[in-house]
Amino acid sequence: MMILSCKSLLRGSRALLCAASVLVPVAASTGAQAETVKAVMMSGLRVMDPVMSTAFLTRDHGYMIYDTLLGVDSEFKVQPQMASWTVSDDKKTYTFTLRDGLKWHDGAPVTSEDCIASIKRWGGVDTTGLALMTMVEDITATDDKTFVIKLTQPTTLLLSGLSKLSSRPAFMMPKRVAETPGSQPITEYVGSGPFRFIEEEFQPGVRVVYEKNGDYVPRDEPPSWTAGGKVVNVDRVEWVTMPDQMTAINALQNDEIDFIQQIPFDLLPLVEAADGIDVKVIDKLGSWTYFRMNHLHPPFDNELVRQAAMAAVGQEDVLRMLVGNPEYFQTCAAVMGCGNPNEDTYGEEWVVSADIERAKELLKEANYDGTPVVLLQPTDIAMLAAQPIVMADAWRKAGFNVDLKTMDWQTVVTQQGNQKSPEEGGWNAFSTYSILATSGDPFGNTTLSTAGRKSWAGWPDVPEIEALRLDYARAANAEEQKAIAAKIQKLAIDKGVVGPLGQFRIPAAYDSEWTGFLEAPVTLFWNIQKAAE
Repeated sequence: MMILSCKSLLRGSRALLCAASVLVPVAASTGAQAETVKAVMMSGLRVMDPVMSTAFLTRDHGYMIYDTLLGVDSEFKVQPQMASWTVSDDKKTYTFTLRDGLKWHDGAPVTSEDCIASIKRWGGVDTTGLALMTMVEDITATDDKTFVIKLTQPTTLLLSGLSKLSSRPAFMMPKRVAETPGSQPITEYVGSGPFRFIEEEFQPGVRVVYEKNGDYVPRDEPPSWTAGGKVVNVDRVEWVTMPDQMTAINALQNDEIDFIQQIPFDLLPLVEAADGIDVKVIDKLGSWTYFRMNHLHPPFDNELVRQAAMAAVGQEDVLRMLVGNPEYFQTCAAVMGCGNPNEDTYGEEWVVSADIERAKELLKEANYDGTPVVLLQPTDIAMLAAQPIVMADAWRKAGFNVDLKTMDWQTVVTQQGNQKSPEEGGWNAFSTYSILATSGDPFGNTTLSTAGRKSWAGWPDVPEIEALRLDYARAANAEEQKAIAAKIQKLAIDKGVVGPLGQFRIPAAYDSEWTGFLEAPVTLFWNIQKAAE
């Protein structure tokens, strides 16, 4: 630990935050001066397996050390990344060829067998992968650099799935790692991506260290989202956990850190007024926030009770407490996002505005007996702490018996997969958010998997939606897809699959000496560099 000095804060408005010294954990010196970027991410990293978790932080960790066969650019176009591809005339046979120079971090070459094992592990867990694998006839290696995927029918899911941005991208791993069952976490973190994970310096929930992968060969194209060249200009990236947001802002002002992934909206004026700090919304499309209910256990195993919960919560109430500044938020009933091609307004008359009386009537009709609702609230992420408070207040007004349980986000993440009843340590509801860039269709949108216990947390069982999702994958054009998406929207609202809470954009802040932060739906650490002194 060290006490921050105020001497360097006397430049312009940087002095505003220097009323008192602040204690900040600082890593021990590593010897020679390396070009290092120190970042405060949304929380501390504990869940390391990007196949087992849909958490954004685990996804961001994945992009540091792993690579994907395909990428997506800012025009939403699928591009080659680790591999190029050709497709047969009947659109049912895809041949993938790995590009030259691909090595795992242990020095071994990346092979087709590695990729096949990785695809199968991902495809056995991910909601897009599960649907895709029902259409895969066979995956075979032609040689060390070429493999073939044969489909039973044409589908858009193959390319969109292998290029998936979030959550749970199809990261490639060595075969020995990828053969770990999808129900078990991996224990070896070897990728082929632009950074190496430094395990000996890892402190779970406290500090993560990555070093530049000197063997990585970037593509030649300019970077765009997860496509193009991943050129690393720094030697090290350190993720330092600072649960207290004011501490993180003071550290940024005092040059102890270089980047804060998410600035709480109530503290935004402090960094906007400071000299030497840039504030930027990196994800221009933004995010949508929502809540999930556990369909397996009372009281949300009752459709009417789920509808009551959705009717009771007003989006503007949530967004004003979460964001405050209307420049950064908008209400929206569309479960696939306002502004996206599948935007739909069904349900807005009772999903957007709070209707406590309707909620009370629905609870009465459902014969709700006061069964406690265990609502999880993460306290260490500003973008997730407000929603449960507003929800709990609204639900209590409607007549729900709410048990608000506070914990850190990584504990919520580990709890999400717990299918036990609340009495046995499970849960009834939680809220989170997803990026709009990947929520605009029924496969990228994790909430729209409704295959019961095989689905994502909440485990809704709506066979009609599952059938419509497959129809969407087979649709001949965008018009057909939009018509199918409208049917999914109606079912998702009526069945209480997901409770939309509105949309918002999150600002990041960083030392203005750094440039090259890519505008993208995910936080990426290639392309950035420090200005020459």
